[in-house]
Amino acid sequence: MEAVLAQTTGFFQERPADRRLGAVFASVWVHRMQDQDAPPVVITPDATIDLQWIDGRFRVAGPDREPQIEILPSGATIVGFRFRPGAAAAWLGVPANRIVGERLDLGDFWGTRARHLACHVRATPDLAELAGQLEKAIGEYTQEHRAPDVVMGNAFDVIDRGLPAGKPLVPFLLRSLHMSERSLRRRFEESFGYGPKTLDRILRFHRFRRLRRTFSNDSTAVLAVEAGYADQAHLIRESRRLSGITPSALAATRA
Repeated sequence: MEAVLAQTTGFFQERPADRRLGAVFASVWVHRMQDQDAPPVVITPDATIDLQWIDGRFRVAGPDREPQIEILPSGATIVGFRFRPGAAAAWLGVPANRIVGERLDLGDFWGTRARHLACHVRATPDLAELAGQLEKAIGEYTQEHRAPDVVMGNAFDVIDRGLPAGKPLVPFLLRSLHMSERSLRRRFEESFGYGPKTLDRILRFHRFRRLRRTFSNDSTAVLAVEAGYADQAHLIRESRRLSGITPSALAATRA
């Protein structure tokens, strides 16, 4: 069976996280796989880390460098809590570069604390009720947790928006953040799982995807340059590397 992009199969919905989670988590999403013949799904790298509830347990989906294929049972429901940029390492107690490409049980980090957190959640077919239970359980722990790395969160936002034209990435960040290059690379690895250039590549691709959704009638070549690519050929290479397909196939799949 051919794999499809994750959000194009079954039911998917995302919303901002409850205020109790707002300092650490940006959003909450629910993905219910189709009831029959659910295909394998492709997870495209997006420089995020998620805490997920699936099959009655919490797991951590680390940051990805390349597309990941997952096979989930038909009818499975996944509730995800997306960490704010730079927040996951402090909340989990482990640097992001140790979980790149991984899907790990929360118990691998927390032991019995993870089971204690899970025992506060009661199974229910009502997705809104389930998400609410999870938010309450996670929120009670999060309120007592130390604040995320604000500096790295701001660095993420700078790269996500796109640097001014002609500004080399690393020198720009060194001046903006007042760090040595060694400290910069260490902080990026710990917060995001990879260095500034890899983060920039991934965020640039998603910047193009946002532009494509907003300006769907504009040419791919124009949008590629707007997103920060040298040209359309550069975009196509990166699209194949990060999603496995070309930009035109990606747009058709989303449609």
